[in-house]
Amino acid sequence: MSTLKEILTRRPVAATIRLTVPAGGAKPAPPVGPALGQYRLNLMAFCKDFNARTQKYKPDTPMAVTITAFTDNTFEFIVKSPSVTWYLKKAAGVENGSSRPGHVTASTITLKHVYEIAKIKQSDPFCQYMSLESICKSIIGTANSMGINVQKELD
Repeated sequence: MSTLKEILTRRPVAATIRLTVPAGGAKPAPPVGPALGQYRLNLMAFCKDFNARTQKYKPDTPMAVTITAFTDNTFEFIVKSPSVTWYLKKAAGVENGSSRPGHVTASTITLKHVYEIAKIKQSDPFCQYMSLESICKSIIGTANSMGINVQKELD
């Protein structure tokens, strides 16, 4: 239950914007510029802040960002780590998954790869309360749907 002070200090939300932006590559050009510009948000403030938060990642790593725009032209944003599919493609060394998962194998990865990806994803806001085992199971399911086999060890 919210307290009265919390209710009175809440700012009305104008929009929630979801973007995928390369790490360290936020510029006021499309897709960032038009998405934030229509809500009259400060583009340069977002770009500088986003690039500062994502400088620990390699350039061109696709980062999911959720921006909450308020009616007083201010914003807050949450940066998530790259998607599981991106990590799986990098670990397997493939451009795309299999066109026929379950029938055609695109590549093979080990349980160690899955564990490393799960450790990274555990820091995400939506996964921080999940156990490492359940995150690993989810990653294995995603790998199977992409046509990537998961083995104990590579031969």
